[in-house]
Amino acid sequence: MTVRRVVPNIPSDAVQESREFYGLLGFEEVMNHGWIMTLASPSASAAQVSVMTGDKTAPVIPDMSVEVDDVDAAYAVMRDSGAEIVHPLQDEEWGVRRFFVRDPNGRVVNVLGHH
Repeated sequence: MTVRRVVPNIPSDAVQESREFYGLLGFEEVMNHGWIMTLASPSASAAQVSVMTGDKTAPVIPDMSVEVDDVDAAYAVMRDSGAEIVHPLQDEEWGVRRFFVRDPNGRVVNVLGHH
């Protein structure tokens, strides 16, 4: 399994202000679904931050997202380790397959793959 990118997720009610703030650091909007907006560096596209007002299908806003090349393998490893699965493995309408898992520090990690 290979990690493709790691993105911090910031809970926010100040989406426009966040876009402007991170824009000062050189980030540009690359995705906006209304409830999640992702900003990326134009010179290093994997350097990203997401601002979230909520999550469309999950009960919590994850602290970070980790994109992997094989989300099913990642799910099996986490499930078999006994880690707490916070949101089940499922295909989402916006083109990702994902699950949420809680890390030992209590942080929720969105593990995803694009399909």
